[in-house]
This record gives sequence, C-alpha cells and structure tokens, in this order.
Amino acid sequence: MKSLVGIMWIVLVLISGCSGNPDAKRLYDDLLSNYNKLVRPVVNVTDALTVKIKLKLSQLIDVNLKNQIMTTNLWVEQSWYDYKLKWDPKEYGGVEMLHVPSDHIWRPDIVLYNNADGNFEVTLATKATLNYTGRVEWKPPAIYKSSCEIDVEYFPFDEQTCVMKFGSWTYDGFQVDLRHIDEIRGSNVVDIGVDLSEFYTSVEWDILEVPAVRNEKFYTCCDEPYLDITFNITMRRKTLFYTVNLIIPCMGISFLTVLVFYLPSDSGEKLEAGEEEEEEEEEEEGDEEERKKGERNGKVEGRSNVKKYEKERDRWMELSAEFSIQVSCYVCVSLSISILLSLTVFFLLLAEIIPPTSLVVPLLGKFVLFTMILDTFSICITVVVLNVHFRSPQTHVMAPWVRRVFIHVLPRLLVMRRYNTTSKRTDYDSRPQYQIDKRSIGGQHGQRVMVRTCNGLELRDPSLFVETSASELVESSVLFPSLDSQDDLHPRELEAVNLGSACRIHGSPAATVAPPPQLPTEESVDALCNTLHHWHHCPELYKAIEGIRFIAEHTKREEDSTRVKEDWKYVAMVLDRLFLWIFTLAVIVGTAGIILQAPTLYDDRIPIDVRLSEIASTTAKPHIVTSL
Repeated sequence: MKSLVGIMWIVLVLISGCSGNPDAKRLYDDLLSNYNKLVRPVVNVTDALTVKIKLKLSQLIDVNLKNQIMTTNLWVEQSWYDYKLKWDPKEYGGVEMLHVPSDHIWRPDIVLYNNADGNFEVTLATKATLNYTGRVEWKPPAIYKSSCEIDVEYFPFDEQTCVMKFGSWTYDGFQVDLRHIDEIRGSNVVDIGVDLSEFYTSVEWDILEVPAVRNEKFYTCCDEPYLDITFNITMRRKTLFYTVNLIIPCMGISFLTVLVFYLPSDSGEKLEAGEEEEEEEEEEEGDEEERKKGERNGKVEGRSNVKKYEKERDRWMELSAEFSIQVSCYVCVSLSISILLSLTVFFLLLAEIIPPTSLVVPLLGKFVLFTMILDTFSICITVVVLNVHFRSPQTHVMAPWVRRVFIHVLPRLLVMRRYNTTSKRTDYDSRPQYQIDKRSIGGQHGQRVMVRTCNGLELRDPSLFVETSASELVESSVLFPSLDSQDDLHPRELEAVNLGSACRIHGSPAATVAPPPQLPTEESVDALCNTLHHWHHCPELYKAIEGIRFIAEHTKREEDSTRVKEDWKYVAMVLDRLFLWIFTLAVIVGTAGIILQAPTLYDDRIPIDVRLSEIASTTAKPHIVTSL
C-alpha cells in the first residue's frame, strides 16, 4: 500500500513538472515562433548594434614558454539589445526574465583572433538570459589557448604581457559596435578589464595588470572600420622555484670553479704515502740487518752496495714521482671537467624550458655560459700550472724575470710567505755537530773519541793507533768531523753508533775501564793523528772513502735539483694564488652584474589577483590577508 502511494506521488510530480509555467511557455512560443536567428536584430539596416563584452578570468592554467601559448579558463560575458525579444510582463503573468537556448536566438560571432588551438569561438552553447526590455545576456565558459609572445631576456626574473584579442569575425564596425561593459564614455581604455573576483591564484605567476583597450582598424580594401577589444594580462613570474632549483645550484657550481686553484697540485701524493712508508721501513730494516752482519763479520761492502742502494732509491723515486704526477693531474683537471659537465647538464635543462629563440639570450643562459667560459679557462690554466709545478732542471731553465716576478714580487702582493729553508738549515747547522749520549756505558771501556767510519760514527780508543802518517786523512775530514762541516747529523746516525763495534779496519776496542765518552778536542785529535801510521795498508778504507765521496756528490746534485724543483713548485703556487683571486673577483662581479640587471628585482608592485580575488582572500594565509 505504501509503495503504491509513493508511485502515485512521483507520477503527479512529473505531470506537474511537464506542464511547467504556462505563462513562460506561452512567452517562449510567442517570442521564438516567427524569430529568424540569422538576421541582425536592428530596426534599420544602417543601424549599428552595440555589443558589450567582458572577460571573467577563473584560472590561469599554463603559460608554455617553449610553444608560446597561454591557456586560460574564463567566462566571455556578452550583452546586447534585441528589439524582437521584448514583452510586457503584465501580459505573461509577471514574467520578466526568460532562459532560452542560445542556439535559438541571434548571437554576435565574437571569436578570439589570436587563438592557437583551432576553436576560435565558444564551444559550449549555454542558455542565454532574456530580459523583458530586450536585453540579452550570454555568459558561456571557455578554455582558450591564445598565442603569447614570450620575452625570455630576463628569464627567470621575467615579466610577460599576454594579449587576448576578441572581435566579430563577420560584422564590421558599422554593423556591430563592440565595446567593453565597464567602458567610460569618451575613453577606449579600461584599467581593470578582466573580472578577477573568482580567480584562483596561480602558483607560478602574479597578475599585475589586466587593462582592456578598444581598437579601430581600417584596412586598405574597405572604408568601414573593424573593431576589436584587446585584453592585456601582465604577469610576473614567482622566482622561488627557479631560485632554489636553478640559480643557487648554478651559483654553487660557479664558485666551485674557484676552488680548483686552491687545490694543491701535488694532492695525489697522499694516495701513495702509506705504501711508500712501508717500503722505506722494509728497506731500512734490511739495511740495518746487513749493517749488523757486516759489523759482525768485519767486512765493508764499499761502493758497490752504495751504487746498488742509490739505483734502487732512484728507481722508487721515479716511480713515485710519475704516479704522483698522474694522480695530481687527474685530481685537478677532473674537478674542472666535472664542473663543466654539471654546467652542461643545467644548460640542457634550461634549453628544454625556454623557447628556441635567436633574438635574445636568457638571463640564466648568460649566467650559465659565463660560468662555462670561466670553467674552460680554469681547465686551461690548471694544465699550465701543473706543467709549471712538475718542471725539473733537466727539462727547463728558470728565466731571471720569472724568478724575480713570481718569487720576489708577486708573493708580497698576494700576501704569501715562503718557508725559508736556508735559514732553518743554518740554525740547524749552528748546533753542535755531534752529541754523545752521556749515559753510563759501563766500567769495561777506556777513554774514547768519536770517529766517522764506514759503519757510521763510532767510538774508538786513541791508544790503538800508533802511527803519525794520517794527517792528510784527518785534515780531509774523512775520519774525523771538523767544526766547520756543513753535514747534518741525523738521529739515525747517532743510533747507528755501536759502542762495542769490532771493525778490524779501525782496530779492536780496548778492555780497560774508562769514564763516559767526550767530544773530540784539538789535543785529542792531534794525539790521535800522531798515532796513526798503518791506515794506508787497509784497501777497504780506500773503497769506503771513494763510496762516501760518490754519495756526497750525488747528494749535492740531488739537493741542487730539489732546490730548483721547489722553486718551480713555488712559482706554480703563486700562479694558483694569483688566479684564485682573479677568478673569485670575476665570479662575484660577473654573477652580480648578470643577475642584478633583471628589472623585476626592483619591482615592488603588489599583485592585484590576491587583492581582487574573493577566493584568494578566503584561502590566503593570515599574514597575507593582513598585508592586503
């Protein structure tokens, strides 16, 4: 029973709905029964029909820089008077307004001239609103893709002005007088020509201005004017996204170019330090064992062992230097090349965003190109500096002007201080040449003096030497060190002193008890010289002296070569420091000169979309609403 009552109630509602308002139905039949929608609704053919238009922007969907297309969602508000659609509300039950399909009445063919999609007119034919006075209002929604000339000179700190040009495609100015709804008589410009009351703010653009201008254009073919209304939408890009994702990384990469000159040229030597120290320790242990064995057997290897040792050392030094040069060059140059590759990636990313125009170079493109040029120069300069750093006296001769400019003049200007090895060596050599450990040696040794032998420095008993024919040997400082000698005494030499050595060349130690050893004096040296007489009968001593002389000459040549190499390294260091300051200044000045020329950085205009939009006012954060 209840279901039957429900069905009957639904049927009654449907029947009443179908019948509708009889007055409105009668009005609709009377207005459109003999209406011709193809004829312009004017009394006289020579009269112009005034059509007013206005845009209501709902959303700025996209601004495609590459394709130069602006996509907008808006309403095209149009209104005009049709004398054939007037009626008296009293005759139709007080009906003053009627909604009819727009396809049943005459409509002005208002289209978007600069359309880039293919649909020049409104695709959705919504209903039009008829007023008893004959006023017709039509507000269809549409999504337009309009062509927009993009200026990328200051990208991403750019400001774009896109236009939307609306006009009648068929009628000239004498037939349809196109005007803006808010136009003031006597003026063709409307400051706020687009309604932004229901605009959803864009996350990429701020709308600064939306003026509308009425234009009249005459062509050579015709005498009548052709009218259009151009809506100019001025937008300013929000730069936070581009600043965080493009500007800051590019600036960071550009400053990395400067750090190339702060990287030491021989930084690769750290990679081989551990292995080299292990090899040196093993060689030292082997030499110590051989030395002890030689002392026990009383033999001296002579010049053959010295040459063998020198050959092995030279081989290891050559391999070490070669590996160090390769690693150093790789570290310095690869850093610059990595920076260049990073900038290339950013440049390719930028090329995907901006339009392929040959008119101007974008601001960010200028900055990336500037950084790439700096990095290219840094690679070239790094190669030159590495070439200078690894020069040697065997391949290059330092010119006097190079020594004066890069060793004496520029370091003072660059506030560089060089480690004075000469003064340090002089201070070191001014100390006593030989220092004896004054610990108690025991009560089994006699009075001894220090003698330089093939095994190093040893303590000998003067009483063992009874001949007086060794004065030349003493004067040549082979057996005994003089006070004017410039040879350094290292701790290793002191540790090599064997108090109990039994080298047969220099005799055997005495077994008498003596006080702790002392440094040699003139009296002790003269007494020892007067007692030496059989030293020339020992052929091993000749070999030892010859080997020592060879070592001394080789060491002197190596020190001279090392000194020249250190000068070249210092010249390379001065070049690095010089270009460090030059590139730092260039990066700072270039970055500021390129970025700060964007005019939008100094534009303090407040966007009007946030101020005029009711939706933005209700959804904005409290501090934004307060500022408005």
